[in-house]
Amino acid sequence: MDWSLRACGRRGHLTYRPTETDLADRLTADTAIGTVWRCLRCGDFVLSEPKLTGPANEAPIVLRGPALRDAVILRLLSAERAIRGLLLLLAAYGVFEFRTVKGSLQMAFEQYLPLVKPLADQIGYDLTNAGPVRLIEGAFSVSANALIWIALGVLLYALLQLTEATGLWLLKRWGEYVAVIGTSLFLPLEIYELIEKITVIRIGALLINIVAVIYLVWTKRLFGARGGRAAHEAERHSESVLEVEQAALKASTPVPATTD
Repeated sequence: MDWSLRACGRRGHLTYRPTETDLADRLTADTAIGTVWRCLRCGDFVLSEPKLTGPANEAPIVLRGPALRDAVILRLLSAERAIRGLLLLLAAYGVFEFRTVKGSLQMAFEQYLPLVKPLADQIGYDLTNAGPVRLIEGAFSVSANALIWIALGVLLYALLQLTEATGLWLLKRWGEYVAVIGTSLFLPLEIYELIEKITVIRIGALLINIVAVIYLVWTKRLFGARGGRAAHEAERHSESVLEVEQAALKASTPVPATTD
């Protein structure tokens, strides 16, 4: 897939007229049907007046090719983090509210459990030792103060997920660092949970997070990987249509002869 053409098809071409005449001449051409300008994103020549104009060093930085693909992947990760963060916010609110209604819920649970037990016995289901029942009984045994701390911990985790989602969606480098660090910190916990009990959801979540960490570190050259930020920025600039034309213009300009 040509990611640049795909983006231009959705958003329209992005043309720019540099105020530098020599450079502007390299981005335009006269044809039988009119003047065309080169799109900074896909590189095609477009029959229209430039959308923007100004000095070359003030031209917008345009994502092209693999950078556009990376942007799509980062925003998918951002959406996943945002959904997880919102669910955790709801969980934190539920734990906090459970603290105030725990007594009445426990009374209702203890009142209705004996009524359901005969039916469970008839179908051969051990209701007393069932996982959900034991989980509910364990929740009732947690103190109010402990529930506050649990709610606070879940809230902080939710805020971390939403921070990651924001940074990744905005394609900010700090968001990539937050995502890698935050995800890596919780990998040991996810591995421990998987050792405790293997489920498809836990396996999937662990694989997604491991792949996300490796992908971000490798492709975004985080923590000095593959040359670090300098190499990342150099790669971005080497793909810029305007900067390529600037380099070509500089290379084609004759060097004045020097005399001794």
